[in-house]
Amino acid sequence: MAGSTVSETIFFLDRASQTGLQAQIRETIVSAVLSGRLAPGAQLPSSRKLAAYLNISRITVTLAYQELASQGYVEAANRSGYRVAGKPPTTAIAMQAAHAAADAIDWSAKLRSTFIVAKQMRKPLDWRTYPYPFLYGQMDPSLFDLTAWRDCARRALAREDFELMAGDFAAADDIQLVNYICSRTLPGRGIRANPDEILVTVGAQNALWIVIQLLLRQGAHAVCENPCHPDMSASLRLSGAGITFVDVDKDGLPPAALPEEVDAVFVTPSHHSPTGATMPIERRAALLEAAASKDFIIVEDDYEFEMSFLAPPSPALKAFDRCGRVFYIGSFSKSLFPGLRLGYLVAPAAVIREARALRALMLRHPPGHLQRTAAYFLALGHYDAVLHRMREEYHRRHIIMDAALRDAGLEIAGSAAFGGTSFWIEGPEGLDADLLMNALRKDGVLIESGSPFFPKDDGPCRFFRMGYSSIARNRIADGVALTAARIAELG
Repeated sequence: MAGSTVSETIFFLDRASQTGLQAQIRETIVSAVLSGRLAPGAQLPSSRKLAAYLNISRITVTLAYQELASQGYVEAANRSGYRVAGKPPTTAIAMQAAHAAADAIDWSAKLRSTFIVAKQMRKPLDWRTYPYPFLYGQMDPSLFDLTAWRDCARRALAREDFELMAGDFAAADDIQLVNYICSRTLPGRGIRANPDEILVTVGAQNALWIVIQLLLRQGAHAVCENPCHPDMSASLRLSGAGITFVDVDKDGLPPAALPEEVDAVFVTPSHHSPTGATMPIERRAALLEAAASKDFIIVEDDYEFEMSFLAPPSPALKAFDRCGRVFYIGSFSKSLFPGLRLGYLVAPAAVIREARALRALMLRHPPGHLQRTAAYFLALGHYDAVLHRMREEYHRRHIIMDAALRDAGLEIAGSAAFGGTSFWIEGPEGLDADLLMNALRKDGVLIESGSPFFPKDDGPCRFFRMGYSSIARNRIADGVALTAARIAELG
């Protein structure tokens, strides 16, 4: 990196070589510069330090540096120091040649398969600079207790905790975090589970990926909701299994529409993504009955149930499971902050053993310090306090946004009956939500086009999503008005 100090450990002398010591030092530096391992401006070790490290005369190093300086590879940084030149010779040519060589490789023939990805959710990294960010899944930092999180992070660095987490967990998880999930989180969803039935994951997406790898293969058949999260459809396609996308209605996925041959059904019954529809008890019972009669597994993504301020959330589908056919996926990333990347999978112990072994091959385990910090944050009551603060604020924003949408004449096609943090909007016939999304950026308004959620449809989509977790209350009405004006302008 520019401005960094180069370690002397990159140097090695072969004293049996016929190449002189000065030449070997020069070759090491030139090779590192041309390959890009030493960036322009990187500070080289002092001649005294490098000579001591290599156990050679200081004048040998000095002469090597002086020769490189005359060639333009390094430049004097001070009275006794040198650094990599700002524009060393032939570097650009060497890099262009390397890129050309890489581009000449036919990667489609080398890779096992091309990466099948649905349309991506385009969220600008600088979204906080926009005055009207109606983005789903982003957080409002003012609602989070950063001081408490820092305190928990310090607690996790106490000697006893550090000695535990600094070691290799192998395939294990932080027992405090698992115990909290068992005793507090899952009972709140009507679920009872033992520690050996829980796997901590790097967010819900990691849990989903592991389940797909365990359940599906070439020739298997999966069912997914339509619309659905684009990462869900992309992950299923990569499995090689056949996929049936079943259209949802106001009550979510209809079990009567399931095909005869099915190995796994992927659903968001408590809060369908993205419409917010909730599957009623009768339909849940029918889905469980179908799973037993057709011998398939149900994978339940139970996201955002914590944001319940209009009504208590309905119990999880897993709560009604008596046969172990429902695999349950939960996440703390939605309720705390998206960058946390901590989720969990609940399934029969035999399944978790296999999932744990698969996770170990991928990433061993989520970082120990992060798990222990989260465990303290949950156990000390900070999590509950943050959720309470979020529910109160999101309730206020929900009321304002609901009124603003109706005043603007925008049709609410779906929102969570218990609360949530977004509205699913149906635009007028002929609207292209992708065009609307791009046009609104000029007004400082960020929305999410609904097109990535429809894996079967490549035509214009008139649906879009507007979240309110990351926008201030006093900006909601103006942002909605700008959205309605752009829709009218697009005809």
